[in-house]
Amino acid sequence: MEDAGPAPSPRADQKVARSDRSVPLHVLHLDHPARRAGTDGLPLLSNTRGRFGGEPSGGWGRLTAMNHSSASQEPEEVALLTGPRAASVLSAALAPAGQRLASWEVHSVHHRPGAGVSVGYTAVVVAPNGRSTTEYLCATTARLSNPHAPGLTRVAPTGGDGPAVHVWRHPADPELPGLVVACTPSLLSARIGTQVKATMVAYRPTRRAVVRATFPDETTAYAKVLRPSQAPSFAQRHRLLTASGVPAPEVLREDPDGLVLLSTGRGVALSGLLSQGMSVSRSERVFNGLISLLDALPASAMQLPAHAAWSERARHYAHAAATVLPEHAVRARAVAEGVEQLMAASDAGRPVPVHGDFYEANVLMEGEAVTSLLDVDSLGPGYRVDDLACLLGHVSVLDHLAPASYPKLRPILETWTRMAERQVDPVSLRARCAGVVLSLVAGARREDGGPWRPDAEGRLARAETWLAQGREIQARRGAH
Repeated sequence: MEDAGPAPSPRADQKVARSDRSVPLHVLHLDHPARRAGTDGLPLLSNTRGRFGGEPSGGWGRLTAMNHSSASQEPEEVALLTGPRAASVLSAALAPAGQRLASWEVHSVHHRPGAGVSVGYTAVVVAPNGRSTTEYLCATTARLSNPHAPGLTRVAPTGGDGPAVHVWRHPADPELPGLVVACTPSLLSARIGTQVKATMVAYRPTRRAVVRATFPDETTAYAKVLRPSQAPSFAQRHRLLTASGVPAPEVLREDPDGLVLLSTGRGVALSGLLSQGMSVSRSERVFNGLISLLDALPASAMQLPAHAAWSERARHYAHAAATVLPEHAVRARAVAEGVEQLMAASDAGRPVPVHGDFYEANVLMEGEAVTSLLDVDSLGPGYRVDDLACLLGHVSVLDHLAPASYPKLRPILETWTRMAERQVDPVSLRARCAGVVLSLVAGARREDGGPWRPDAEGRLARAETWLAQGREIQARRGAH
């Protein structure tokens, strides 16, 4: 699908940068899908990773039915599935097979506000015969459409004090039946009809996965695994774009189990240009090329279902931000309230076809030319201001993520902001930029144990800055 290596990005349910790191398929070791990487090798964001070992503590072990997670419970669910009590959950899931948990490590944390928490673990599991193997286990508090899927175990706390959790061994994801094929080279080769090597690129439990298929001649394609109900609309969006002449990966095949095979997009992530720095004139040419790309989105996309813009979910993302930065919960809620107020008081413009997740990791370039548009899941009707805010909001936090990688970013951001506000209402633009950046705060939490709080706090401050700028412009209007 994408041959873009590392490009940075942030987000709570995360999207943002693209990870093309080679990893084993059944014992995952990949970047959080929300931070993918680009071919330029720029650093990515990652989620919390903790290291734990030893025997589990008590309190979890009764198999039961699933309880739906509510947003108010999710901070406790994050703590449960990433803290020491997670050992009890995993041990209870392994016990029916006579297996024992020897050690475990949090690999990735996926928190979708209001929709539950999912965590991936690398674990050493001891079989009844004493043999140890390293496995990738997943646990979720989200509601599942198939709670009786093969290989799925339901675990709840003794006494019922806490959420029920579903646990499974990768790749037996209960919502992604095509994942087993995508992660098994022999099955994927049989599906495609030729021998391929398979490499996991990204995985969000219960939601989606991307596997790179490498052919004998070293060319590649990408298998995107979705819920079977979502795959047809995803493939339709790609076909709409390619039929309209918009550069996007082509659909090579589409299967009922949710596996969609895409051609590889040409070029390198736009983040590479941002890292190198650009003159004002080049910045203007590149931005105009991005506008031309958005202008080329087909009118038929207006008939597709609409997706909520990131800023329209500001309260959800304030909750996610408060989960990782509880000491700044009041600030996060204030940003969300301010975003809603400014959006209500400003002009979004007329509805047009939008990409829905338009930022630097989803645009591939050759020189100054756009050569591929990626991740078109949200293509549909919307407002141009939201696509521009998504771009500017993401760009505005890159130097919080990796200051050394983006030393020349600010002049580009200033040029692009100036050009964007010629096209859309400046107040609406900045309010929505604040909402986008707020959605990225929780994504600063890292998997590798490295420091992440300065990045998260920097993102929250950036959201406040966008909001303050919007308010200042609005106030100047009121004075006249």
